[in-house]
Amino acid sequence: MGIVTTIAPIALALIMLGLGASLTVKDFTRVAQNPKEFFVGLVCQLVLLPIIAYLLIIILKTPIELALGVMLIAAAPGGVTSNVLTKFADGDVALSISLTAITSLISIVSVPYVVFLSIEIFNVDYISGDVSMLGISLKMFFVVTVPVLIGMIIRKLANDFIENNMKIIQRLSIGLFTIIFIAIYIEEWDSIIMFLNTAGTIALILNVTMMVVGFYVAKFFASGIAQRRCISLECGLQNGTLAVFVGTQLFGNEMNYMVPTAAYALIMMATSVIFVLILRKQT
Repeated sequence: MGIVTTIAPIALALIMLGLGASLTVKDFTRVAQNPKEFFVGLVCQLVLLPIIAYLLIIILKTPIELALGVMLIAAAPGGVTSNVLTKFADGDVALSISLTAITSLISIVSVPYVVFLSIEIFNVDYISGDVSMLGISLKMFFVVTVPVLIGMIIRKLANDFIENNMKIIQRLSIGLFTIIFIAIYIEEWDSIIMFLNTAGTIALILNVTMMVVGFYVAKFFASGIAQRRCISLECGLQNGTLAVFVGTQLFGNEMNYMVPTAAYALIMMATSVIFVLILRKQT
């Protein structure tokens, strides 16, 4: 797991730098203009997703060594991939970008809170080293918030260059995300095979459940089909690289927590692409 623990912080920082470069101040002020859709998406992702993940862990009697990994991926904010797939699905891309940006910034508090609460609930005692919620939040600040801010500054100073190369930036971000999980599968293939049945089942159920729940909650509260599609994808596509980074800070080379993360990363891409294709046939 040495490769993953080394490249995860670097990859995450570069992904967040790319996210920051795609943002403008309008992406944040837009929230005030359309607060209802944003609030629905925020609640679905930050509140409903961890609650549903916890309920599934209880219902499916998921082993504790995997349960924390499930909560870790459930606590993670949406990733850059959700913005790209929202565009393909003819969803509200502006809303998707705003949700990704703000949930990513909130994540420096929300992710450690959910994870440490889960550690307490599940009585997990194999935490690596002397770590704390504040310590994890500070590390996340430097690899999440700081790169986003730097990216926004770069966008401000070189707006035309960034706009002309936005597709390349998005592809690089997705490529870095892919490299992380390829490294996990290569390094820990035996462990992944051993736990894949259990982790794969709950990851699939969680992913599909959240996309369905997100869609219908948005249908009830949000204004249009584009917003429903956006919120559904934001609920189903998580920042797996961030989950890996937080996990490595907490558990070092302990693999079990990472299995659901890796399983979810593969499954969410497959189910989300299928979901997008279904939506495109309906338009």
